[in-house]
Amino acid sequence: MDKNRSRLDELYNLILKKGTRQWEREQLLKSKHDIEANIDEKLVLAQLEYKFRPLAVRHNLSPDVADFYTTLIEQGKNIETFDVTRHFENDPVGIERAIFAGGCFWCMVEPFETRPGIIAVISGYTGGTTPNPTYDEVLIGSLGYVEAVEIIFDATVVTYNELCQLYWQLIDPTDEFGQFGDRGANYRAIIYVVDEKQRKIAEESKFALECSKKFASPIVVPIIDAVKFWPAENFHQQFYRKNHKQYQRLKNSRKTYLTYLKIKGWFWRKIRR
Repeated sequence: MDKNRSRLDELYNLILKKGTRQWEREQLLKSKHDIEANIDEKLVLAQLEYKFRPLAVRHNLSPDVADFYTTLIEQGKNIETFDVTRHFENDPVGIERAIFAGGCFWCMVEPFETRPGIIAVISGYTGGTTPNPTYDEVLIGSLGYVEAVEIIFDATVVTYNELCQLYWQLIDPTDEFGQFGDRGANYRAIIYVVDEKQRKIAEESKFALECSKKFASPIVVPIIDAVKFWPAENFHQQFYRKNHKQYQRLKNSRKTYLTYLKIKGWFWRKIRR
């Protein structure tokens, strides 16, 4: 395929993407017209990169445009496309699914994905009713969606109860208004259960956590029926692999705060005795 044609197709697809913001769309459209007018492609793309840079360094580009920006600054690099087809496939006997919302989904993938028996961990959105939500729409917080992960796992290797136990270790279960530095309805911690068997296990694990008195405040994580799960944009999939340094900073920040909560809970138990 002609190189110019390939770039034009990329620009055209981004222009049509639902999640592309209006200002981004205007810049992409101008670049597309310039290339079609036979203005030097390298110059056009350099100008586009310059316009996007202030937002890119602040991680404020829309997800698909952020992926495209990476190809601009790292010439010749292909963005790895995460295969979400597993989400749409039927599960054979022994393969099950779990859905956990625990704040920013960037930090919810690696702890599960690296465990034996995990087939796939997909970042996405759930809890709302509007079809095909974009990151920006979920971020607004008025559509009922939360960021979540769908975990496809081999139940003969790892149990749902084990996943619940890990989930409780990753979140602040006393916070009903978000998680850690991420505030708002779209960052709420919620366990979505796919059947009554999961509900029973999740409720028992929650009750055990309450009885442990590990936290000074009540456990407020709701356990509700799962609704449709929408995979997020490619930019958000396996973020911990693609943006390792930023992920480590976020991970360490969460661990530090959880350590503080555990110490606080320990003092609270000592006082209560």
